[in-house]
Amino acid sequence: MKVVLVHNFLRSSGPSGENVAYREECRLLRGHGHDVVEFTVSNDDLEGSGWRGSARAAAAAPWSFSAVSRLRGVLRKEQPQVVHVHNTFPLLSASVFYAAQGLPCATVLTLHNYRIFCAAGVPLRDGRPCIECLDRRSSLPALRYACYRDSRIATLPLSFSVALHRLLGTWTKQVDAFICLTDFQRDLMARAGLLPESLFVKPHCYLAAPSPLPWAARENKVVFLGRLGREKGVSVLLEAWRLWGSSSPLLEVIGDGPEEAELRRVAEEATLGGRVLFRGRLPFGEAQQLLGRAKVVVVPSISYEGFPMAIREAFAHGVAVVASRIGSIQTLVSEGVNGALFEPGDAADLFSVTRRVWSDDGQMRVLGLGARATFEAKYTANLNHETLMRIYDGAMARRRARIARRERAP
Repeated sequence: MKVVLVHNFLRSSGPSGENVAYREECRLLRGHGHDVVEFTVSNDDLEGSGWRGSARAAAAAPWSFSAVSRLRGVLRKEQPQVVHVHNTFPLLSASVFYAAQGLPCATVLTLHNYRIFCAAGVPLRDGRPCIECLDRRSSLPALRYACYRDSRIATLPLSFSVALHRLLGTWTKQVDAFICLTDFQRDLMARAGLLPESLFVKPHCYLAAPSPLPWAARENKVVFLGRLGREKGVSVLLEAWRLWGSSSPLLEVIGDGPEEAELRRVAEEATLGGRVLFRGRLPFGEAQQLLGRAKVVVVPSISYEGFPMAIREAFAHGVAVVASRIGSIQTLVSEGVNGALFEPGDAADLFSVTRRVWSDDGQMRVLGLGARATFEAKYTANLNHETLMRIYDGAMARRRARIARRERAP
């Protein structure tokens, strides 16, 4: 099968699960013998361009005539069976789906976040999940609350994009299949207006699955791995460690992001220096080695996420997960099977749950074994490829039906 993969790379200077997922899907398809053509742009091209770069991104976010023209040329030349789009923000825009209009190739979009209906991409406001734009099927609340970068000016082109593509019917008329990362996300997107029959669930996989370290080789530590942004709840995690006191295990914080300086300051003021170690952003392999030596991974998110990569990686390494009981996360982590759940944003509950798990080494080991069993049952490369092929088949069937209806129309 020939597939054109479309992606707007986020800046390489910051951590991006979307970039990782895109690259792994390329490798997954090529590893199974498919012909993959890549159509990509990068936000690195905006680096150092100041207000001109911001203006260029804002202008392209609702509609990019250039991207549509260039992609249509690729589709006519390559004649793929499927066009699979990952991220379009901000340089490609949702307009890229119109490049396939009138062509037989099926169109697929992976929903890494909620940006098609949420201007901020991450539905979070005032430290709590907010799905007002989804429930009201309107982008006006985003403007009212200045949801993107706390700026109405920055939010305006994104809100306009949401409104424009709702009005045009882009999501019902131009996309044959949507890939949601969890059942929770699928149900929420159907509630927001996507056609239920166009929604499929395919989680992330881990291509080069590691062999979990023997329990005796693990270190007495807990790991957080991810972007240091507000939505990740790392400030809640640090407060839980403060409550735990001097008997807490070592906490390794792996990653960087806009909250890093503030989090380091908080840790220093709370005198957590000997118990919290900020590793910064590390190469993927090095980060995985550190994670694989842990006994527990904590995912303290306070917002609805698609599928945190740290959960996939913890399961692959056979590491128990302590996570927020929120959104998609609570559908991934099963209490007493592969981890434990706590109330999102509640440092005292996070402390209590993590201490309970940590106090029973034998139970931690059982949860680690359960994590690996979950990975093998749901997240291997072969299972992921089989699911992806079923989605592509469904998308192609929908595209054929669209063409047939158009040909029958008077």
